[in-house]
Amino acid sequence: QVRLVESGGGSVQAGGSLRLSCAASGIAYRNTCVGWFRQAPGKKREGVAVIDTGGISTTYSDSVKGRFTVSRDNAKNTLYLQMNSLKNEDTAVYYCAARREICLGLNSNFYNYWGQGTQVTVSS
Repeated sequence: QVRLVESGGGSVQAGGSLRLSCAASGIAYRNTCVGWFRQAPGKKREGVAVIDTGGISTTYSDSVKGRFTVSRDNAKNTLYLQMNSLKNEDTAVYYCAARREICLGLNSNFYNYWGQGTQVTVSS
């Protein structure tokens, strides 16, 4: 059974930083594309960042490019999202997601496995 468990969410002031983690189990992690998505109240789920199986190729949404960094540790089956210069509009529930083999961008429809989400709240 595939399991993705996010941690690291919380409340922070605008301009601050947070680091999210996602621990995976029940999946061949080295052969899995993983990424982060988020959903704010009243809005559709949107892709934030994805990273390929080898941790070489990354894709970011325009809204977070230059502020967020996605990385993975295949030895620990863990995905990370370093979020810097946080803005109010980054407030959302952040989800970890996975799909086998190659990444197919930031479209959530292509991801088969999802975590339960972790809340990130940014205030002024």
